[in-house]
Amino acid sequence: MTSRSGQHAGRSRKRGQSSVVGVALLLGATVVALGVLTASVGVLVESHTARANADRVAADLQSGVRPVDSTGHRTATVRFGGGRLYTAERQLRVSDATGTVANVDIGALVYENGDRRVAAVAGAVVRGRGENAWFVESPPVVGSESNGVLVVGAANLSANPSSVGGGRVTAEIATNVTHDRRSLGPGRYEVAVETEAPAAFERYFADRGATVSRTDRDGDGVVSVVAEFPGRRRAYLVEHRMRLEVTNG
Repeated sequence: MTSRSGQHAGRSRKRGQSSVVGVALLLGATVVALGVLTASVGVLVESHTARANADRVAADLQSGVRPVDSTGHRTATVRFGGGRLYTAERQLRVSDATGTVANVDIGALVYENGDRRVAAVAGAVVRGRGENAWFVESPPVVGSESNGVLVVGAANLSANPSSVGGGRVTAEIATNVTHDRRSLGPGRYEVAVETEAPAAFERYFADRGATVSRTDRDGDGVVSVVAEFPGRRRAYLVEHRMRLEVTNG
């Protein structure tokens, strides 16, 4: 037969054990919450750092790679705390009713850090990729249907394959810019730019009255945005040859 004092002691031990279990569960939940919070803060800091690097590279490329308004030798610096800067093959084509009348290996200078991307291509500086892309600097392709003119600026990086990357990188970009202008004559023209940021080029050309489409002409997986300009125009191709070199400064 259990005494009343024994029953009280038993209930006290159970309450004590329940309290210990409750404290342990609370501490465990707190540790898990702190772990999740720390991970979230880490991801947020990393995202802000990656964005700051992309912002810096975009500004450096916009000020340092200027094919249209520079001539002769020029040196610029691109700095970033993480990621990779490399050259890639890209093409620009101009066609009329007879077929391709100009084909320029324009190349591209690309910065990537995780999902952040900046590229200098076709005289433009573009952020992002695919459908989520926008211009920091617009391409030098301009024209007027009323005046019957189309001027296609083709910034040709003329770069050898190169790549620099890692943490705390200071890359030196050296260019020697020359310009060549030639008339393509009157006709109905379309311009195709190979790019991994097609949405930005589509918006730009559509805003200038062109009918836009996409195609992968050489089957390399990188699409070309094709802009078909309305009406007959006298077209001019202005090739800006840069002879670009990228080194780890």
